[in-house]
Amino acid sequence: MSELSFEQMLDESFKTIRNGEVVEGTVIDVKPDEAVLNIGYKSDGILTKSEYSNKPINDLTEEIKVGDVMDVKVLKVNDGDGQVALTYKRLATEKGNERLREAFENKEVLKAKVTQILGGGLCTTVDEARVFIPASLVSDSYEKDLKKYDGVEIEFVISEFNPRRNRVIGDRRQLLVAERAEKQKELFARLKVGDTVEGTVKNVTDFGAFVDLGGVDGLLHISEMSWGRVDNPKKVFNVGEVLNVLVKDIHDTKVALSLKFPETNPWANASERFAAGSIVTGRVARMTDFGAFVELAPGVDALLHVSQISRDHIEKPSDILSVGQEVDAKIVDLNEVDKKISLSMKVLEKEPVEAVEEVVEVVEEPAEAVEEVVEEPAEAVEEVAEVGEEPVEAVEEVAEVVEEPVEAVEEVAEVVEEPAEAEEEVAEVVEEPVEAVEEPAEAVEEPVEES
Repeated sequence: MSELSFEQMLDESFKTIRNGEVVEGTVIDVKPDEAVLNIGYKSDGILTKSEYSNKPINDLTEEIKVGDVMDVKVLKVNDGDGQVALTYKRLATEKGNERLREAFENKEVLKAKVTQILGGGLCTTVDEARVFIPASLVSDSYEKDLKKYDGVEIEFVISEFNPRRNRVIGDRRQLLVAERAEKQKELFARLKVGDTVEGTVKNVTDFGAFVDLGGVDGLLHISEMSWGRVDNPKKVFNVGEVLNVLVKDIHDTKVALSLKFPETNPWANASERFAAGSIVTGRVARMTDFGAFVELAPGVDALLHVSQISRDHIEKPSDILSVGQEVDAKIVDLNEVDKKISLSMKVLEKEPVEAVEEVVEVVEEPAEAVEEVVEEPAEAVEEVAEVGEEPVEAVEEVAEVVEEPVEAVEEVAEVVEEPAEAEEEVAEVVEEPVEAVEEPAEAVEEPVEES
């Protein structure tokens, strides 16, 4: 038997390894991108950062230390540089897949942190085995933004297991559905119409808001958000906001909610606040061709018919009114049963009868002046009864003067809208009869001198 060379004896002292073999190694050096392991072979094994874990890693020195002992799998006995290429994550994945297979068969609930957010769902790892959870299986309701799950520990079950095709699918939705069903059962056992409950706004739409009551989603319709008018729920409520809501109706698993509590009903004391004959101030909320709706209080809209806006003829309310404008009006009718109020602005305008009365007061003074004018010419007539034609003409002039004020008074009586101008005209009429009286007086003096 020939003697073995030193190199041959050294080679035989090392174990033989093959690709795919699992070996035990001790870390003898660590760098940020790779670690060197003594695996009992003539060459050291190299474990790169990319082969260490399925999770994103920045620095390998933060994960393993010199002296750590770990099981690794041989990728290549000779990586081209005379070193052995190792992998840790693939071995861990195989172990993890076995763990996932058992969980799949037993319908076990698993718990793990979300390691990656993808466009179509979430990724997590169980013992280095990757699990994908599609967006449709993340929650029992639509999730627009999945970023909130990044780094969060979640529970799920394996709904599909096919590691050969790299399809290991997790399902979180079915757990939430089952949990919600249990909570619904408990909640409906104690929930009844008329209850006031606390809930959290879960979603806001154009027609209302969905409020989580603790296992049951109730709908707060836009018409039940306020006694007043709500145009856009998204401007009123925010997701996550906590509300105290009134249970208005329960039908099977559907719950209708309201924020219109009976004690805040603005119509409760309407007979006192909005009694017929009251003068009120309101804001024009909206307009139609037949009138304007004026908000007197949140939830109380009154109709101001186009015929009641002004004494002048108006084709449509928008000719003189605008939305948001404050107006003063008189309540002409209140119907508490039908919750209807009728308003009028034109009754607050000065009525023609009142204007006439003012004019009448103006007319009275000229009337007194007329009486004086009538008396003075009468005396003058008596004095010149025996005189010739000229005094007679003067008397006729006086008669005409007497008639003119009377006609003027009649004209003033017809003036309603501008009594101020009528008063000025009457004043001029009064002055003219006085001048006319002076003329007959002169006429009377002349015949006396001749006689």
